[in-house]
Amino acid sequence: MPGTLFVVATPIGNLEDITLRALRVLREVDLVAAEDTRRTARLLAKHAIPTPTLSFHEHNTRTRIPHLISRLESGQSVALVTDAGTPGISDPGVELVDACVKRDIPVDPIPGVSAAITAAVASGFPLVPLTIWGFPPHRSKDRISWLKERSEAPTTLTFFESPHRIIETLRDGEAIWGNRPIMVARELTKVHQEFLRGSAGHVADRLKTPVKGEITVVIGPLTNIAVAVQSSDVDIAGEFERKVAIGGASRRGAILETARKFGLSSKQVYAAIERVKKIGE
Repeated sequence: MPGTLFVVATPIGNLEDITLRALRVLREVDLVAAEDTRRTARLLAKHAIPTPTLSFHEHNTRTRIPHLISRLESGQSVALVTDAGTPGISDPGVELVDACVKRDIPVDPIPGVSAAITAAVASGFPLVPLTIWGFPPHRSKDRISWLKERSEAPTTLTFFESPHRIIETLRDGEAIWGNRPIMVARELTKVHQEFLRGSAGHVADRLKTPVKGEITVVIGPLTNIAVAVQSSDVDIAGEFERKVAIGGASRRGAILETARKFGLSSKQVYAAIERVKKIGE
């Protein structure tokens, strides 16, 4: 009779955020398959759990899955954990669970913390429906395309981002989301937990550099206000283009004339033109 794969959620920061059931399972299984054995060792040590660990991450799944399946089929039980949160949500785990399902090996999820859900609950945005994404691509061009595709959803969505790229991502998002409300959650459940709310540009301005800690972004639903603001960018850019193409004005002159017409500063007009330009790329 095969053993059971337990998919165990672990804390995303505060080590107290673990269930009694999760601790019991981690203590009783034969092996803990961990994304980072060093991080998991700290959790196990805190609760005096002597269960042995084995590394299981995105770079060794090809060799580890057959090994873990063999142990499970021999009757051993295995707990799958990631660095933080629930395995399978932008973390290794889906492949192993799928392999177990295909071989009729029991899979038992042990629920707990998820950074995406934790951040979404704190956002105040409507959460039905809620779409959870992973990390955007690293390259700017690919990231902008990724953000554009996700922004087509009118409902609340959430994704993760590296602290090294969050400001750049928010600047890209500013051109795409306009005034759509967002919340950036930093260092969830930790001592320096922080929630920043506003438009993408507003939040980017408030982030202290260098940005540190784990980042979760929640994009609020597309409201009538957000639509109006994004439409106004199109109007501003259109007026600018008409003054250059039809009126024969220089770029600087067209920006000044457009600014006077809309009661804006030249800087605001330029920013609107750039946002529309990025969306069209």
